[in-house]
Amino acid sequence: MKDTVHSRRQFLQKAALGSALATGTVSLPVWTNPELEFPDTLPEWMRVPGDEFSNYGQPSAHEQGIIRWISANPAAPGNGVSWTPLHALQGTITPNGLHYERHHNGVPQINPDQHTLLIDGLVDKPLSFDLKSLMRYPMVSRTCFIECGGNSNSGWRSNPIQSKAGYAHGLVSNAEWTGIPLKLLLEEACIKPSAKWVIAEGADAAALNISIPLEKLLDDALLALYQNGERIRPENGYPMRLVLPGWEGILNVKWLRQLRLTDAPIMSRDETSQYTELLPDGKARQFTFINEAKSLITSPSLGMMLPDNPGIYQITGLAWSGRGKISRVEVSADGGDSWLDAELQGPVLDKAFTRFNLPWHWQGEYAILQSRATDETGYVQPTREALIENRGKHGFYHYNAIVSWEITEDGDINHVYGF
Repeated sequence: MKDTVHSRRQFLQKAALGSALATGTVSLPVWTNPELEFPDTLPEWMRVPGDEFSNYGQPSAHEQGIIRWISANPAAPGNGVSWTPLHALQGTITPNGLHYERHHNGVPQINPDQHTLLIDGLVDKPLSFDLKSLMRYPMVSRTCFIECGGNSNSGWRSNPIQSKAGYAHGLVSNAEWTGIPLKLLLEEACIKPSAKWVIAEGADAAALNISIPLEKLLDDALLALYQNGERIRPENGYPMRLVLPGWEGILNVKWLRQLRLTDAPIMSRDETSQYTELLPDGKARQFTFINEAKSLITSPSLGMMLPDNPGIYQITGLAWSGRGKISRVEVSADGGDSWLDAELQGPVLDKAFTRFNLPWHWQGEYAILQSRATDETGYVQPTREALIENRGKHGFYHYNAIVSWEITEDGDINHVYGF
């Protein structure tokens, strides 16, 4: 009872103080410290007024080094990629300004008032939507990753590339996409029974078009209008893009202008000569839509260095799978001879980044750090040797093998292919 009275007294005192402050009838004591020379010892930014408001917030000038690294094709302006600096980020959401890009012919500057989406082909009622009409439909949000089919393809090389984690594996980003479930629009167009595929085309100068199974568009596909709460930016598909959770990036068509329903794939350039791989038995691996389970230790990783004094370090990284949720991530410090389960940082979402963490006591010894992801279907991320045995040595796309970081006795970090 005594504790209750004491708590009630404190509550009433705080309430009285709040009332007095509101009416201006109280003088607050000024705390002073005779040992503090005020204000001469304060930093300059505490002695002068701060900057004015801005219409749109920007990162601190001290963080200008955290940028996308651009790899462009000098022979074809507008063709190239920019990589998300995964090694410099925390959490799981990729800021809009750091989301990876892949462009075939530059970024179109589209007037949204003049842009439409056409749904035609094997439908009973062809439909055309402008942006205003789309805004009337119910929207949903979905957090998921988008990964280029060529992400991590340096892993197919004979020698390991020495590049920072995000600049070798950063053609993947994770965002909250908000838009209209495509199922609503397709069903409104009255799909004909013979329709099995959809040809999606973008409004860029390359007129990129590609074939997608209709069943995926009727499942979890979004016509995305927003990214992380704001309108999609031009480099990521403004004013609208296709989002296919878990499926390779080329299918997530940006600047979407047409969905044509057909009974067969179109066999375009980007599903025949590109995004198709020769296997060891001479057959071609085509229409490999799903991005398999993958993980990457982002810290410690190449470009960083462990200090001279050994001690406890936090191993952290990202795992993702196009088949569903990540169920387990294991970490090894001896090149895969032994493994420990890492902690999965919640929430663990379907077809989205999952961050994992594990404390590691480094004692100044030689080590090889690896991570291995398992998804809810039971699929386990393969070693590089197993991937090459299954797919051959001529791969270019869909590299998802275990990544190895060598830690030397001096704390230097290198990319290696295991022991």
